[in-house]
Amino acid sequence: MKILSNTGGLAETNGYLMADETTGHAAMIDAPEATTKPLLDMALSHHWQVEMLLLTHGHWDHLSDHAVVTRAFAGAKVMIHRLDEPKLEEPGSKLYPLPYTIPARKADGYLEDGAEIHVGSIGLKVMHTPGHAIGHACFYHDGGAGGKRVLFVGDLIMAGTVGRYDLPDSDLGQLLASVKRVMALPDDTHLLSGHGERSTVAAERNGNRFMHERGVV
Repeated sequence: MKILSNTGGLAETNGYLMADETTGHAAMIDAPEATTKPLLDMALSHHWQVEMLLLTHGHWDHLSDHAVVTRAFAGAKVMIHRLDEPKLEEPGSKLYPLPYTIPARKADGYLEDGAEIHVGSIGLKVMHTPGHAIGHACFYHDGGAGGKRVLFVGDLIMAGTVGRYDLPDSDLGQLLASVKRVMALPDDTHLLSGHGERSTVAAERNGNRFMHERGVV
């Protein structure tokens, strides 16, 4: 499993490319604006076929480049949790006007809690983790036979903090429940967030002030 990332856009958002180097199958996780092209170019140079774009949620900074992905790989399916599809159908920011327009579209498929997504031989388990957004989802790879455990955690948890819960579709109670669910994963699980640096469950258990103040850990 190969994971590449790039950060950019107005909100300094992280986008990820995950590939099964053995089979050549690949997926994008989130599509921040002005961020996906270098990752897509890397996929093309390695002859990896990007088969899907997995959106952790529908906030504008995570889906702005969805059309860039599907232009480069026409067969890539755009997938999101059903509860966040309205944000894909009417994309944009509710807080301030954006200096660009995001094309509207429907999802090609829906991310259901507990579902298993396969990128080549790599399995990703979908976790519905509302709180930052009603249809927020994380994607968990359990490491398989001796591999590294990874959770694409979107904007639920960021190194040392958590995602915003003061947005129109946010809910603190749901966020706390979702964070508790993630913190039940093994301590060596690597957390790949939508913003900021990578972390681990152990690092957040020991050093995340929000979690300690709210009694999550």
